[in-house]
Amino acid sequence: MSAPDTAPTGAKPFTPTAQQERASGWRTIRRVTPYLWPVGMAWVRRRVVLALVMLVLAKIVAVGTPFFYKAAVDALAGEGVGWMLAIGAVGLTVAYGVARLMEIGFQELRNIFFTRVGQRALRQLALETFQHIHRLSLRYHITRKTGGLSRIIERGVKGVEFLLRFLLFSIFPLILQLLMIAAIFFWLFDVWYLVAVVVTITLYVWFTFRITEWRVTQRRIMNQQDTDANQKAIDSLLNFETVKYFNAEGMEARRYDGAMAQYEEAAVKTNYSLAFLNFGQALLITAGLVVVMVLAAMGVQRGDLTVGDFVMVNAYMIQITMPLNFLGTVYREIRQALVDMGEMFDLLDQPPDVRDAPDAIPLQVGRGTVSFEGVTFGYDAARPILKGIDLTLAGGETVAIVGPSGSGKSTIGRLLFRFYDVTGGAIRIDGQDLRAITQSSLHGAIGVVPQDTVLFNDTIAYNIAYGREGATQAEIEAAARAARIHEFIASLPEGYDTAVGERGLKLSGGEKQRVGIARTLLKNPPILLLDEATSALDTQTEQSILESLRQMGQGRTVLTIAHRLSTVVDADRIIVLEDGRIAEEGRHEVLLAKGGRYAAMWTRQSSDVE
Repeated sequence: MSAPDTAPTGAKPFTPTAQQERASGWRTIRRVTPYLWPVGMAWVRRRVVLALVMLVLAKIVAVGTPFFYKAAVDALAGEGVGWMLAIGAVGLTVAYGVARLMEIGFQELRNIFFTRVGQRALRQLALETFQHIHRLSLRYHITRKTGGLSRIIERGVKGVEFLLRFLLFSIFPLILQLLMIAAIFFWLFDVWYLVAVVVTITLYVWFTFRITEWRVTQRRIMNQQDTDANQKAIDSLLNFETVKYFNAEGMEARRYDGAMAQYEEAAVKTNYSLAFLNFGQALLITAGLVVVMVLAAMGVQRGDLTVGDFVMVNAYMIQITMPLNFLGTVYREIRQALVDMGEMFDLLDQPPDVRDAPDAIPLQVGRGTVSFEGVTFGYDAARPILKGIDLTLAGGETVAIVGPSGSGKSTIGRLLFRFYDVTGGAIRIDGQDLRAITQSSLHGAIGVVPQDTVLFNDTIAYNIAYGREGATQAEIEAAARAARIHEFIASLPEGYDTAVGERGLKLSGGEKQRVGIARTLLKNPPILLLDEATSALDTQTEQSILESLRQMGQGRTVLTIAHRLSTVVDADRIIVLEDGRIAEEGRHEVLLAKGGRYAAMWTRQSSDVE
């Protein structure tokens, strides 16, 4: 359809506070939990439980492994107890290797059990988001930015699997492992080992979270600049022809480079802050490691500990420091995943302006009579577009709506298709109020041929078959013949398998329009809406297309929205809109004889043609 008479304004960008972000983070976690533990899906719950069991077993084995290492060292040093010496250093070393292999095996089993859970959640959320975007109203899609929207969905869906995996398999196991090691230190050694470990971990976690919170702000700015640059790139590529027409390649490049320059600045600050975070973490971890190892070395010198104990303490400290080294990255990524998913859930929470009533029923089309009863509407409440339209299209009648730009012609088409709901009055089809029937049945009953037919980047056959899912090749060819495009398609080297390119750019305007007509014919709707279907075509092509449209309208209720009066002279009735009201109506000859607004428009357009 053509652009609306008055476009709605977009919302201002919103920058959340830290408290709002935390609330949004918990909201996101609550929203994700049902995908991890869904009601009525026992197989998913079984896999989650098995994954958690494998995780716990892996950590128990991991914490027990240094004991074999200690025993082997003590056996080699001759300091081991009886069972260590009996097994021997070689046997203990083999046991150490088996324990490490078991730990890895349990971890991989955990991944095997959980992979399908994570992928199912990702797929389900992606599908829900995709379906919701299609449910959103035209008002939203007019103001959206395709590039930015695609990035929100892409980052949000990726964040789901990351959050499920790392929250469950990084943070939880890290806490479990730290608790187990702290208990061993307290039990086998003394309280000072525990104090040193707790102080180190506390300082490390505090420093990591504080710096990461600051980095998240920088990362968000970087993401905003990335989204902006991506949106500019996609917008420019979608308007490739316009860029060429105005020789604007340089301007587009400068516009894109300006956005990338801001992204570069944000990325540099992000990397600087990462260097500071890494050095601070290394300083704290190294200090804690040195303190604990000094305590162990002093214990060995006093004779309280064996060399194996010293080695075991070192092994446990390595077990602590290795996951802690990734804590900053994991925490940052979890925070970022929460932000990305929060944006996606904000999108899912975006309510559609038009929705089915709870008791909506399918439309039952009889004669196909369409009635506009006192219809008022405005995209903005302060600026009404339609101001009380009373109009009835009898079943099988062809009615044309003409008028100057801004009079509300295209708005009537949008209201009939229920892209918007009327603010006053009612629209009925065979006496059924559009607000009381399902949108799906309404859309199935109306065929639309817009001013500019947009095709999918697929074959001609696919684009025609889009009119009715499951159509056979014979039905596709019959629709193409009715639209008078079969001979052209047959003359192409690849026939119906010819790719039409992005938005159908490989076809001419007339060819695209005929494919659109064939697609609508295949749909076979009882009501037809022609929204300036030929205004973008040359005169010769227009006359050929008009003949196809006339044949297409046989036996159907047809509402034609037109700017060129020459395209509607054969209409059963012509409605002249002016300032949102019906100014005149009648057949072409009657309106010319009146000498009113229609006659003035006809004279002016005829003069322009001459």
